[in-house]
Amino acid sequence: MTDDTRAFFATHFAHLPLMTILRGFDAARTVQLAERAWDVGIRLVEVPIQSPAALDALAATVEAGRARGLPVGAGTVTTAAHVRQAADAGAVFTVAPGFDPAVAGSSLTAGLPHLPGVATASEVQRVLAFGLDWLKMFPASDLGPDWLRSMHGPFPQARFVATGGVRLDTARTYLDSGAAGVALGSALGDPAQLERVRELAGSLTSSTTSEVSA
Repeated sequence: MTDDTRAFFATHFAHLPLMTILRGFDAARTVQLAERAWDVGIRLVEVPIQSPAALDALAATVEAGRARGLPVGAGTVTTAAHVRQAADAGAVFTVAPGFDPAVAGSSLTAGLPHLPGVATASEVQRVLAFGLDWLKMFPASDLGPDWLRSMHGPFPQARFVATGGVRLDTARTYLDSGAAGVALGSALGDPAQLERVRELAGSLTSSTTSEVSA
């Protein structure tokens, strides 16, 4: 069951190592921002589910993503009930701020690749022992890029997605430090930053294409 999770995240982050998190918007605004993400090449969109309104936003974004053939996931999935809600809304993957074997197991049983949060070596070791090697580094801004270098020593098989406080001007630093992906939040909602998102996505896509060609 973990092979599906590994393949899912590896495939989508290989295209472009960016994910966007759309938290706290109504359904229409969430779809609008997801469209912006897709238009610049970001394939993975996460909608945290912390309220009934968030579930509506997730369902609407899932429908919009389905029209493009792109996956939409549910974030802040911390209980088995959240997993059921995510699946009912059509989410394709789940993301959690921490690691709970019961939540991870429920998600995988439902056929939803799961990205659990980690912040310590002990947590990384537990998640890897569970059978997942894609992990959410959270909160990235508190842990810092050096944390990635430290974790890759004992855990070279781990693939980290830096999440939480990652800015446009620090995203590449995390990637250069070993992150397999980074998650961006508010930048897509700021017209002044949107062009910078487009430039970052373009430069990372070019880098990925060059690496594949080489």
